[in-house]
Amino acid sequence: MEDYILSHISPEPDHLKRLYRETHLHHLYPRMCSGHLQGRMLKMLVSMINPRRVLELGAYTGYSALCLAEGLTGDASLHTVEIDDEMEEWLLDHFATAPGGERITLHIGDALEVIPTIDETWDLVYIDANKRDYTAYYEAVMPRLRPGGFIIADNTLWDGKVVDPVTNHDAQTVALAAFNDHIARDPRVEVVILPLRDGLTLIRKK
Repeated sequence: MEDYILSHISPEPDHLKRLYRETHLHHLYPRMCSGHLQGRMLKMLVSMINPRRVLELGAYTGYSALCLAEGLTGDASLHTVEIDDEMEEWLLDHFATAPGGERITLHIGDALEVIPTIDETWDLVYIDANKRDYTAYYEAVMPRLRPGGFIIADNTLWDGKVVDPVTNHDAQTVALAAFNDHIARDPRVEVVILPLRDGLTLIRKK
């Protein structure tokens, strides 16, 4: 089924194919890279929402950032935050040579410390950083998210562990389950969870 889907959606741009392969060749945990299907979904969502200011928490090797930037138009821009300072040169090099990379501003540091330093009102926030801090990220960006703005949170089903009583006791799974409960009860937002890859949650601020 996955092969069928990938052969019937928009093709993966060549620069992203190269980045995906390089991620698998040179980095630990390459599964963290968004990949073809999720990348096209992110680009589509950006094209639909048409945001001017986008924030990404968790850049990893830059694949998702470039997909988000690909959907931007006009003077729209993307700020991305990555905690691993060893990724800085890699990310800057790839942003400098990829389409849409000129729209991206990279911040190196802990997202919870970086968020308050960026003086922007966000139209769209993509959360894909430390799973233990998802609720904290959510609350940190909400005051700067415009009414009608969106948050997209990745990995919210966590390989199904959030509903498996046998495997749901590690800190990351507990935190993701708590995040899912938190936003489900939050009257400020509308929420939809898509069972795409590892779970993708769409959150709209009322």
